[in-house]
Parts: sequence; structure tokens; C-alpha cells
Amino acid sequence: MSSPLKSSLGLVPGPQSFASRRPFLTALALSLGAAISLGLSRFSYALLLPPMRDDLGWTYFLSGAINTGNALGYFIGALITPALMRRAGAQSALVGGAVLAGVFMMLSGLTVNTELLILQRVLAGIASAFIFISGGVLAARLSLLHPDRAGLLIGIYYGGTGVGIVVSALLVPFALAAAHAQGAAHAWQWAWVALGAVCLVATLAMALPAKHVDGAPSAPNPHGNFRVKPFVFGLAGYFMFGVGYIGYMTFVIALLKEQGMSGATITWFYSLLGVAVMASSRIWARMLDRFKGGQSMAILNGVLGVATLLPALTAAAPLIFASGVLFGAIFLSVVASTTALVRHNLPTHAWSSGISAFTTVFALGQIVGPSVIGWIADGPGGLQRGLIYSALALFIGALLASRQPALAYASSRGNAAL
Repeated sequence: MSSPLKSSLGLVPGPQSFASRRPFLTALALSLGAAISLGLSRFSYALLLPPMRDDLGWTYFLSGAINTGNALGYFIGALITPALMRRAGAQSALVGGAVLAGVFMMLSGLTVNTELLILQRVLAGIASAFIFISGGVLAARLSLLHPDRAGLLIGIYYGGTGVGIVVSALLVPFALAAAHAQGAAHAWQWAWVALGAVCLVATLAMALPAKHVDGAPSAPNPHGNFRVKPFVFGLAGYFMFGVGYIGYMTFVIALLKEQGMSGATITWFYSLLGVAVMASSRIWARMLDRFKGGQSMAILNGVLGVATLLPALTAAAPLIFASGVLFGAIFLSVVASTTALVRHNLPTHAWSSGISAFTTVFALGQIVGPSVIGWIADGPGGLQRGLIYSALALFIGALLASRQPALAYASSRGNAAL
């Protein structure tokens, strides 16, 4: 990449730039944003759903509606984030969103009112969108400084979700045990407060390194804005991914408890899932760099559907663990594949609007998924039937994504590099 282009983006490639000298440390710091917005704020709920459902007498539909509220907030936040970044910059959206997410999670530990819990999950979802979109933009900007390692750097950012999942898997059982030991009436409240506190600590570790990546708004260009039509199959495939994957990540722990799996084994299961998420950036980096169209999303959605089916078909522990590891090694790489798709097929000044568009349809899918899968699980067949429908959504997503071609912009970039 030419120096004038880097300069026009505000990126400084010289030795004075921490992002230039320490790309992996910078990417790891940014990945704490993904840890907060997804691993801690969203996916910890799978561990808290069983005790909250038992304590508050929820149906699976209502249990899913809590995550639907979080996804609704995420959708609202996805619509707001581009304007927020234009006004305040990506770093402010990242750090401010992380602080808000931590506060809203702690507030979830101060009430047993279902309506207030849903409201707080909506607010946490809005904050999570601020974090995740702005962090994705910063990770994409970082990749401009290191194009030969772009896929890996972007994957590290999304793989940070695994850190949050592992922390949740270890922290939630510890907080529940401590609360029970103290005779707390609602032990799950302690876990929400602890998770929120961890989010605030992670924000402190993330804030300074994030400042070394350019977060200023890109100069507007009337010829480079994101258009939906060329990406319609990619967007549709990603919507179905949102519908399908969230059913697994909302209800799989509840299913394992129903199947009689012990608490310690579930901790191992969810921890290994999180570790697999962290490793996924390395596993799929070359594929994300190689394919310019929807091939990566299609492949990943298809395999993810297989992983989702396994707990619905068997209670055998080795296959359940295989499902968790496979799921963890893939699902965030589907998200990374959309950033790669945008990066390959759009000019840099359209990246923010492109990432936001994909995040918006992702959020719409997540709004639909938890409540629908919960409603199915309340009927005949229970949670197993719900996960079968989740897998079906992922298979449909794979077919749609396979129809997404690389655009002329990607072809011209490839030809210019030859």
C-alpha cells in the first residue's frame, strides 16, 4: 500500500507508531472489545439462563426473549454507531461503549423484575454494538499497516470473544457458588455484578493501545459508499447465520443440564469452546485472505450447522465436546469473514458503512433467533428440536453465501497486485 493512502487515512507507518511496531499487541488489546461485547455481555447469558429460569419461573420462550432484547439493542446500536463514529471517532465509541456495557451488566444484578432485566439487556446490546463495530473498524484499519498479516490481525480481534467466553465459564460458577455460600436469595445476581466489573477492568487495559490506531472518520466519497444490491447474498447468508448460531449459544448449556451433564463438565465444555474461538483466527486466516467472495462464509456456515446438530442428536460426551470445540473454532470466523468481504470488495472509506450493514442484518437475525428457538423448545421435542431448526438456518445461510460473488473492485485490486 502506498504511503499517500496510509497518510490520507491518518495511519503512521513509521517506528513512532505503536500499531506499526507492535501489531499483535495492538490487535490483542482491541480484542478485549470483542471479549466485552460478545464473550462477557452476550454469551455469558447461556450460563446464567438455567439458574435465572429456575429462580424466576421463565418459559424457554421468555428465556430466549431476554437475548432477543439484547439483540434488539444491538440492532439499535448498529444503526447509531456510524453517526457516533463520525461525530466522536472510533476510539470514543469503543471505550465509551465498553464502560456502558459494564455498567448495564452490573445493573442486571440489582433487580429481579423481568421487564427491567429485558430493558437492561437492550441497553447492554446498544453498548455492545458501539464496541463491536468500532473495534472492527479499528482492526480493519490496523490491517492496512500490515497487509500480509491482515486476515490474522482481524481474526485476533474477533477471537477475543473466546477470552470473554473462557472468563465467563470460570467466573459465573465461582460467583454462583460464592452467592450460595452466603445464602443469597438470587445467586445469579452476583454473577452479573462480577461480569460487569470484569468488563470495566478490561476497558482500562484496552483504552490506551486503541488510541494508536487511526479512528478518525474517513473523508466522505460520493462514489464509494456501501450499496446493498451487490452484497445481497452475503447479507442474506449472514442474516441466517445470526438466526442459527444464537440458538446454540443461548440454549446449549440448558440442554446439557437437561441431559444430566455436571456443572464441572459444563465449565470444561464452555471453556474449551472459548479456547477454540481464540484459536480460530489462526485456523482460518489464510482462507479469509484467499477468498474474495462469499466462499468463506458458505464453508463456515455449513460446518457450523453440523456442529449445531450434534447436541440435538446425541448426549454422548465426546460428541458434545466435539460440537463445542468445532462450534467455537468456527462461529466468530463467520463474523470475521464479513469484515474480510468488506475489506476485499470496498474502498477504505466505505468500510465503516459496509461493516455496519453486515452488523445490522446480523442483529436482525439474532432478534429472530432466540425467541423463535425458545418457542420451538417449549413445544414437542424440546431443546433438541430447537437446535435442529438452528442448524437448518445455518445450512440455508451457507447456500445463500455461496451465491455471493467477488465484486469488480476486488478483481481490480487483485490485478493491480500481479
